[in-house]
Amino acid sequence: MASLAALRSSRASLTQCGSRQLFQSSTHSSSPSPLARKSITVFALRRSFSNYLVTPKELADALKKSPPSPISSEPRVIPLCASWFMPNDPQGRTGIQVFLEKRIPKARFFDLDKVIDKRSPYPHMLPSPMQFAEAMSEIGIRREDTVVVYDSKELGIFSAPRVAWTMKIFGHPRVHILNNFRLWVEEGLPTEKGNVYTVECGMYPIPEMEEAKVAGFEEMREVALDYNKEGAEGVQILDARSYGRWTGRDPEPREGLSSGHMPGSISIPFDAVLDPETKAFLPAEKLREIFAEKGVDPAKPIISSCGTGVTACVVETALNIAQYGSPENRKVYDGSWTEWAQRVKPTESLIVKEDVPAKEE
Repeated sequence: MASLAALRSSRASLTQCGSRQLFQSSTHSSSPSPLARKSITVFALRRSFSNYLVTPKELADALKKSPPSPISSEPRVIPLCASWFMPNDPQGRTGIQVFLEKRIPKARFFDLDKVIDKRSPYPHMLPSPMQFAEAMSEIGIRREDTVVVYDSKELGIFSAPRVAWTMKIFGHPRVHILNNFRLWVEEGLPTEKGNVYTVECGMYPIPEMEEAKVAGFEEMREVALDYNKEGAEGVQILDARSYGRWTGRDPEPREGLSSGHMPGSISIPFDAVLDPETKAFLPAEKLREIFAEKGVDPAKPIISSCGTGVTACVVETALNIAQYGSPENRKVYDGSWTEWAQRVKPTESLIVKEDVPAKEE
């Protein structure tokens, strides 16, 4: 309890600092000189990774060369823990709990339950650009830093892709995913535990949001109503929830929410793109086989969905790794099933249930 209280106290002080820095950055220019920008770019290139996915060894080597010092003005490699568990987790685990118990040394924590649109009735909706900049400022991440997002060792890959996708939506130039922390621990790489150290507030600039990569309810409704109609664009919806929830056979974890699926959606449970033992992403060639076997056409637009927009990003990341489908034609449905099931009208028949025996799963 003491460690959690310390973290909350740290958060409170950083929130105040982050807000002050954001206000200053919006009232006067603090852009670096051309020479400084060139220097930052050179350092950033030296600290970059060749692939979106980063292996434990690659991250460990990078951290040895560029430890995330709070006083250094050079671009750094920052490990960012994005651990998150479902509200109905049978063991009652939380992201902050596992972060305090075991983490990569000097890692920061991104709270997926806090950095959201708090005005929305749906969980995990994207924050505003201002809220995102505040969050980055609070945890001391600068725009020129290379950020490697990672998950809990318990789940392997689960919520980190959502946080990495969020950072990309807000234009962070260098963001990667660790594949994965479970392997980091098994390979005996350094970890730490206990209270977090205080980080110096940054002055993260308020970014623009790449709205073209985000699907909203009205767009999804139009796709569903157009399904199988002549002349329709043929948008494919990939559903990352479990097969039982997709068919409507199993209940949703959120009480009172109907299970089932959108008309024409394709069931690709997020764990289908992960190694069953390590819970790391499967190789690109295997991922391409999975998408092809499911009948996903890479030439047509793709929208990934799930329960609240978290594991949809696991599927979107797998598409990215496999280079399956054009990045310009891929989106994530932010509100996902939680929004869909609450907003569609019963008269529209936009929740489909299928009578599929359990053995066919």
